[in-house]
Amino acid sequence: MFGKSKDKEPDVVLIGAGIMSATLGMLLKQLDPTLTIEIYERLDEAAAESSDAWNNAGTGHAAFCELNYTPEQADGSIDISKAIRISESFDISRQFWAHMVGNHLINLPLDFINSVPHMSFVWGDKNVDFLRKRYEAMQQSHLFRGMQYSEDPQQLLRWMPLIMDGRTITEKVAATYMPIGTDVNFGALTRGMIRYLQQQPGVTLHFCHEVRKLRQKSDSSWRLKIRNVNTDESIKVRTRFVFIGAGGGALPLLMKSGIPEGEGYGGFPVSGQWLKCTNPEVIEKHYGKVYGKAAVGSPPMSVPHLDSRFINGKRELLFGPYAGFTTRFLKQGSFLDLPMSVKLGNLRPMVAAGLRNIPLTKYLVNQVLQTPEDRMVSLREYMPQAKQEDWVLEHAGKRVQVIKKHPDHVGVLEFGTEVISSADGTLAALLGASPGASTAVSIMLSLLEKCFPEKVRTPEWTNKLREMIPSYGQSLAENEALLHEVRAYTSEVLELESVQQIRK
Repeated sequence: MFGKSKDKEPDVVLIGAGIMSATLGMLLKQLDPTLTIEIYERLDEAAAESSDAWNNAGTGHAAFCELNYTPEQADGSIDISKAIRISESFDISRQFWAHMVGNHLINLPLDFINSVPHMSFVWGDKNVDFLRKRYEAMQQSHLFRGMQYSEDPQQLLRWMPLIMDGRTITEKVAATYMPIGTDVNFGALTRGMIRYLQQQPGVTLHFCHEVRKLRQKSDSSWRLKIRNVNTDESIKVRTRFVFIGAGGGALPLLMKSGIPEGEGYGGFPVSGQWLKCTNPEVIEKHYGKVYGKAAVGSPPMSVPHLDSRFINGKRELLFGPYAGFTTRFLKQGSFLDLPMSVKLGNLRPMVAAGLRNIPLTKYLVNQVLQTPEDRMVSLREYMPQAKQEDWVLEHAGKRVQVIKKHPDHVGVLEFGTEVISSADGTLAALLGASPGASTAVSIMLSLLEKCFPEKVRTPEWTNKLREMIPSYGQSLAENEALLHEVRAYTSEVLELESVQQIRK
């Protein structure tokens, strides 16, 4: 697929220097070190938008505690199929990270990954019944073995003291506890991969460069027009493969590409905010990621959680996220992003999705109008003893939820990630949000299989993929022995100790 490269005619162009482009660049460079790769980032540093730790709405998604991944069906049963897919995908990501760490390609593991238990917490008869059924359903899969369930307030106090301290038990409470959860700083991980790529021959990273136009030529190559935002100088680049991994900026570029596969897609931006704890004594008392149930009509990214994180070597405590309406597709984007994305081809799906999601719109408006006191009311539902002086508001990144045509409907609002690729495999774009970064490796493997099918089937690439990802081509959800082997291997290489060892 690749021809001989020349100046400004790289084999691959990656748009955006976030977790997705970094992951794809690492995979491609490992599979074929001769490839020439150019990376174009509109900001002056890598991972400054959605991949950054403060901007990312979730870390280490493994479906252990996120209740929106296990919906209750009309007959009362719990569908865990999405949780299985996400959990397996996270284990695939861990294998690739372990490969990079074990081969000294990126910084030491504690720079980006730490053992942090994952918990779910609910109250009220209906929610407790849901969590109990969820736990029982998840025990049918070995991916979730080791998860504990309790309705005993004393046990919950040991698991999550800040959440139970001062709570008046007037109704049922319940929680699940998964000791093998992790916290991942995707900003640190991304920058580690980008640093490695910058040191490789044939890889060039351009900060402060914005892709303005892209057009496919008659020979299937792509011609890109790129502007240096500092000098206003324009350059032209020709390549055989383009990946649009620009976060919220991916949709406008996909639309500019003109590929039929991107027709009808739209985006609905949602902003986010955190309450960040500033009291070290409070931070020290909580160790875990505790997820609750989202409010009716709220987007999945707004699932409330009290979240221990490690950012820049320091332990932090966050609560949120609080959602809000925005017309920007990026934290450092334009207020015209949303209106400029509305075109004739996606007008009907976007209008239809808007009409069908009026409760979501009302929810977002209410979130925008919240006062500091309102936000504290939400926090105290999870942490009854919370004091307003211990918390400050921190602005998170933007999420652009996918709107697309549906065979049975005019337009559907999707809460997830989706890869759109051209029929000839020369261009691919990633749209959407959660679980995003946690499943980046699986997403990029799927992209390789779509866009480089002949290469992936060669023994050279297949063997290398199995070296980097030992479970490649096999199902961790179906092979329990392989799962245990993989988790033991990644925990050892990534130095993931048990929670009990850490807390001692």
